[in-house]
Amino acid sequence: MAAHKPVEWVQAVINRFDEQLPVKTGHQNNHTKVSTEHNKECLINISKYKFSHVISGLTNILKNVNNMRIFGEAAEKNLYLSQLIILDTLEKCLASQSKDCLRLDETMLVKQLLPEICHFIHTYREGHQHAAELRASASGVLFSLSCNNFNAVFSRISTRLQELTVCSEDTVDVHDIELVQYINVDCSKLKRLLQETVLKFKALKKPAQLAVINSLEKVCAPIFSSAVLCL
Repeated sequence: MAAHKPVEWVQAVINRFDEQLPVKTGHQNNHTKVSTEHNKECLINISKYKFSHVISGLTNILKNVNNMRIFGEAAEKNLYLSQLIILDTLEKCLASQSKDCLRLDETMLVKQLLPEICHFIHTYREGHQHAAELRASASGVLFSLSCNNFNAVFSRISTRLQELTVCSEDTVDVHDIELVQYINVDCSKLKRLLQETVLKFKALKKPAQLAVINSLEKVCAPIFSSAVLCL
């Protein structure tokens, strides 16, 4: 079982996953597609027992892939496919994270992963050929991440709100505020978000206020709809 495998074996699986990504191997045939899928399923299973090691490995792979310089349409497609494979693997690993054994090292790993995920949500806007697919996949990772690691995401949003309260510029970066739209939110989490924004709302510039209102509206709508259906 994966639970009893040594760290070296786990690292070997991570390395194999990395080496067989489309951006490393080039054009994929049926054999390489099956192999890639097998590697992905192995990591998802291993993550149930070696969560920190797998998430750390996948985060490093994602960072390296994001920093790769590519040239040509074929290489760009392979980069995009590799990013989707990594993001999908991360989402499934995070969804399998045990709620009973959250440790400090796991919290730190999530904080390292979060900027990489935000990169897709913030950067890949309209105009990028694969923007919609990458943002949707990254949003799925962020949702899974926030289920067991809400505090890490909340901290990023709260920090940005605080920064904006003392910002004198008319044009402000509200991307981190918009993360609210993609995370797992129940009534208790919504209460925390509302309390945080109420404290800082008046000190925000109008663009930031509008971003807060728009994001919270998208979060509140499904929660309120569910509440009405339960009445």
